[in-house]
Amino acid sequence: MTQRLEQFVQWLVDQNLSGWVLVILIVLVFAEAALFVGFVLPGETALLLGGVLSAKGAFPLALFLPLAVLAAALGDSTGYAVGHHFGDHIKDSRLGRRVGEQRWATAEAFVHDHGGKSVFLARGQAFLRAVVPALAGIVHMPYRVFLPWNLAGAILWGGGVVVLGYVFANSLARVEHVLGWVGGVLALLMVTGFVLWRHRRHATR
Repeated sequence: MTQRLEQFVQWLVDQNLSGWVLVILIVLVFAEAALFVGFVLPGETALLLGGVLSAKGAFPLALFLPLAVLAAALGDSTGYAVGHHFGDHIKDSRLGRRVGEQRWATAEAFVHDHGGKSVFLARGQAFLRAVVPALAGIVHMPYRVFLPWNLAGAILWGGGVVVLGYVFANSLARVEHVLGWVGGVLALLMVTGFVLWRHRRHATR
């Protein structure tokens, strides 16, 4: 898997589609909590891959890093707004029912127990990272409490994961271990699908 990941990263760099790849990764980071994409693809997968690609020269770290932090903060704020305005309708949705009452109860207890800190602490676990912003809105946590913890988490978690990918870009076995096999495969499939679509579209012109 590591050799294939190395080949894929090099292929992305060689295809000169780094701008589109950067956009996809930033959208994935934003969508993790904003659109609950984190249930399928944890945001750190996109952040780590972005750090690796920055180290390989696909795009500058000085560009990707602030965009990733901003996307993480805006994504959580959007998730908060969704929870604040739509409340328990989220739990009753098809996605909410798939999550299950027990997992919702666990996440809600986490928010009640830790208050504003829950927004920061949730960054360390994929499921909580996807739902805690919305739950903060559902329980009407004041936004003035939510925002500083959100920003702190986005900076330390978002920035830290990007730097991790950047620093260990030449040791992709370690990056792959952090990514997780499933998350890595999903990320590669999404980016590959987009790149192939772009090639086909360009070929038909």
